[in-house]
Amino acid sequence: MPGSRTGRPPVQRAVRRPVAPRPSSHDNAVRRLYIRLNRAWDRPLTAYYLILGGSLLITVLGLVMVYSASQITALQMSLPGSYFFRKQLLAAVIGAGLLFAASRMPVKLHRALAYPILAGAVFLMALVQVPGIGVAVNGNQNWIALGGSFQIQPSEFGKLALVLWGADLIARKEDRKLLTQWKHMLVPLVPVAFMLLGLIMLGGDMGTAIILSAILFGLLWLAGAPTRLFVGVLSVAGLIGLLLIKTSQNRMARLQCLGATEPRSGAVDCWQAVHGIYALASGGIFGSGLGASVEKWGQLPEAHTDFIFAVTGEELGLAGTLSVLALFAALGYAGIRVAGRTEDRFVRYAAGGVTTWITAQAVINIGAVLGLLPIAGVPLPLFSYGGSALLPTMFAIGLLIAFAREEPAARAALSVRQPRFGRKRAGGAGSGRAPRRWNTMRRRASAARSSGER
Repeated sequence: MPGSRTGRPPVQRAVRRPVAPRPSSHDNAVRRLYIRLNRAWDRPLTAYYLILGGSLLITVLGLVMVYSASQITALQMSLPGSYFFRKQLLAAVIGAGLLFAASRMPVKLHRALAYPILAGAVFLMALVQVPGIGVAVNGNQNWIALGGSFQIQPSEFGKLALVLWGADLIARKEDRKLLTQWKHMLVPLVPVAFMLLGLIMLGGDMGTAIILSAILFGLLWLAGAPTRLFVGVLSVAGLIGLLLIKTSQNRMARLQCLGATEPRSGAVDCWQAVHGIYALASGGIFGSGLGASVEKWGQLPEAHTDFIFAVTGEELGLAGTLSVLALFAALGYAGIRVAGRTEDRFVRYAAGGVTTWITAQAVINIGAVLGLLPIAGVPLPLFSYGGSALLPTMFAIGLLIAFAREEPAARAALSVRQPRFGRKRAGGAGSGRAPRRWNTMRRRASAARSSGER
């Protein structure tokens, strides 16, 4: 190695490494936005607000669409145009009271109500089969006349009964370490569920029976049923369902209407299924406008009940239907989050059962309107017309809200957000003490935030 002019050895220079490109301001902004959204999504009150806000938005939008979709049907029946809307509004007001009451009840009271609700549902479902009391609607005898134009469908309350009673039963058995035995996993949950299914099928309502079966399988899955046990119960239920479909000409016709593009497919009448597709197809991106549906003018049967999603697609377009799907997806995610984060066994099973009930019913209804599933005759939860379906569903939403509030972090965050006005820190005026200071949320903002809430 040649030396330097000074006689000293040359200095070894460090090899320059390539400088990594600095992230642009756009990348930094996107990253900051992602971090903020992730933090906001992970806050303890996220599930609470999703359940409360999502359910209220679905209910309000459902009231609007019921009013729009039912006007022509009411006029054809020589009734005022707002007849069905007023009945639905009354049910929504009563349901809001049930939702508020359920959201304020402690978990112990929910568990105490499980057996009375189950007994009442079984009694009413048996009463449907009594001649002179039960009323048949569209070929299914599953209604009880209450006088005037008011009727009640007890099988809708059977869903709520199975969720509460099944969750309480499995939670008590898990506390006693009994779920490791298959007989305790199945008995008496499966026999009672089959009894409810039998009472429903006596009236011919297979759609509600499918939802009840979904709740049963959801509870078994949450309880950790072995695969062989789960598949065995599913196989028995599938064989019974296949037998019921084979023995009914109406149910076989509904299966043959899958993928139909003409109202008459051979000897099968697919009028409702095809006109539901017509309504969705004519809506476009943003729809024809609220109240401007054409299919509801006598072309689409059950436009304000089972096929209200089709009218929504025609009047509000793809944007409206995607909004409804997003609200149900948010509601389902929040229910799963509540069930997954709780330490209370009853809360986990009840929240999972309610989430299974609402999401399964929404999937079956929307799938039938889209032509992907057979028409089961089940309403869209919180959205379709029907007080008997709306009342127990809103009570179930109140359950989810109560469970979301019971999380320790959510409880701490809510205590910080709720100001208690009127409390003094010192004596009143004229007592020579310090003046009154209101205990507002701003003054409590320096409290501990173990929950991460801002």
